[in-house]
Amino acid sequence: MSSARSTDDAVAPVATPANDTADRDGKADRDGKADRDGKADRTVHEVRTEEDLLTVRHAVRAATLRAGFSIVDQTRVVTAASELARNAFIHGGGGSVTIEYLTLGGNAGLRLTVDDNGPGIRDIDAALTDGFTTGAGLGHGLGGARRLMNDFELHTASGQGTTVIATRWAGR
Repeated sequence: MSSARSTDDAVAPVATPANDTADRDGKADRDGKADRDGKADRTVHEVRTEEDLLTVRHAVRAATLRAGFSIVDQTRVVTAASELARNAFIHGGGGSVTIEYLTLGGNAGLRLTVDDNGPGIRDIDAALTDGFTTGAGLGHGLGGARRLMNDFELHTASGQGTTVIATRWAGR
């Protein structure tokens, strides 16, 4: 398996609960239980059709609003999510987008995990280079998504698909 990681030095590691119970603040755990306000802390969206791409965009936009992102950061996260979901749909034959709400030291963030079961990416460095494409696009998707987020990880293996984990913190 190959992987690449790019991290904004200002971003600290995220601590997440290891069990299925809510923490002392009433926040949900990674399995998507609701917080005190009844809002899910984690949602998963399947990406199988063009309509699913629109659903993902709307869900990510709503998540950025809930997390208190500025209009500029909302646009960054929605654009990155759209590019990553489209890649999973087109190149990976479909997949899923998981949206997780994060908090660290009073800062709100969102983590997007985009998975597919496609053929994997042969050359990660090339795929992250602007202008590289294996399809009809402009070749800005992966590299652009990496630049728009504070933390970006890409894991892939031939015949086993690709997982991208991208995090953005409000105000950073």
